[in-house]
Amino acid sequence: MKFFCIADEDTLRGFRLAGVDGRVVVTADESRQAIEDALRLPECGIIIITGDAADAARDLVDAVRLERDCPLIIEIPGPKGKPPEAKGLRRFVQEAVGIRLSQSEVP
Repeated sequence: MKFFCIADEDTLRGFRLAGVDGRVVVTADESRQAIEDALRLPECGIIIITGDAADAARDLVDAVRLERDCPLIIEIPGPKGKPPEAKGLRRFVQEAVGIRLSQSEVP
């Protein structure tokens, strides 16, 4: 299972340093196309996408989350802004998988 990052140039550069492939997006059309392309990759298990890119294709992101088991879509904050509230590991897992973790399960 591999990761695929959909983000702005700076964010993607950081993920590429960690060995994650991806696509730079600027417009809503580019965001949609990148998501659709990632869905066609059989080895893609997790899509990491910045909030701005996800917002540009919100209907598609939500549809994938509701209709498909794989890949998981994880939204991360981009360089232009922070999410409305800081999210910890428990919150990311809960949003991505729909499972609430208890305090003893996460260090």
